Amino acid sequence: MRSCLSPIGPVLVIGPNNFPLAFNSISGGDFAAAIAAGNPVIAKAHPLHPGTTRLLAELTDATIRKLGLPPAMVQLIYHMQPESGLRMVADHRLGATAYKGSRRAGDLLKAAADRAGKPIYLEMSSINPVLILPGALTENSGAIAEQFAASCLMACGQFCTNPGLVIVPASDAAETFLADVAARFASAKCGPMLDRSVAASLADNLKLLHDAGATLLAGPIDADLPHCTHAPALLRIDGSVFLNNPQVIQTEAFGPAALMVVARDIAQMVAIVESLEGNLTGCIYHAGLTDRQQYHMVEPPLRRRVGRLLNNKMPTGVAVSPAMNHGGPYPASGHPGFTAVGLPASMRRFAALHCYDNVDAAYLPLILRDTKEGA
Repeated sequence: MRSCLSPIGPVLVIGPNNFPLAFNSISGGDFAAAIAAGNPVIAKAHPLHPGTTRLLAELTDATIRKLGLPPAMVQLIYHMQPESGLRMVADHRLGATAYKGSRRAGDLLKAAADRAGKPIYLEMSSINPVLILPGALTENSGAIAEQFAASCLMACGQFCTNPGLVIVPASDAAETFLADVAARFASAKCGPMLDRSVAASLADNLKLLHDAGATLLAGPIDADLPHCTHAPALLRIDGSVFLNNPQVIQTEAFGPAALMVVARDIAQMVAIVESLEGNLTGCIYHAGLTDRQQYHMVEPPLRRRVGRLLNNKMPTGVAVSPAMNHGGPYPASGHPGFTAVGLPASMRRFAALHCYDNVDAAYLPLILRDTKEGA
């Protein structure tokens, strides 16, 4: 009895709006993983960067022809109606789908694929919580505020690993930290966002958080839609208010914005973490042995809710390495056992396990034959 991983079949890659190179449907992580696993790819272009996609498609086509591969190994679709996308992910001829985008569209695609029994690997919503323990607040408040503001506001906050939720225990040091971050947000400038719909969605979700009990520490709630911008916004909420409505208050505000949650104590920090949905990343800032007891209280529940756990650093850097996990429990992704970054693990999403039982050597795939049999 022998087995091997084999191509799963044509893979549909639906690229996001915020990474026109690293995760374009015709280049980058999902595309490369599907091709590396031996599959043809049907790429669905994102409407926000059609020119970039065209240039990448021309390079891909030239490479395929140069290598003598089948011309239809990579196909590109520029536009389709939403209902056509739902039919496509469920088509019996498709092997699997990779999707990066909004949770609303991702949930619809997942439901359609699940009904048809088709694998779909999603990257959707993530607020990437940052927990700051008492010792770290006392010893490194200024440095953490600087790191957080830089990470949260990078590229107008439009990274999937953008830290959008900070949880701190109530103290004078916490108040100093919040004031420092608020000042940095108030003085920061952001350029245009990806498009008007992204800016409008951010404004809608900030209003949702405000209506749920969060107060504004810096910036406006409204977007400047004619100029496709939204100034940095920082909100604050008490831990008890958060726990009264956690599902709504952990809504992702995608963009240059963050919610600061002030917990009554470490026990309430644990309760808040236990109410969180799945995320791509989670950070714990601690001061070594000073925060050792508190660390062992908050780490276990956070570990179960994130794909990548960080200590004393912000999450926006995603290293492309075999050890990287760019995934996490739902709704960060569709399956916590896989990653969108890092070979060979990302390839396994687009592979099928083929088992051969009592099959003569002459009929086995070459990769499963003994050396002398292959000869």
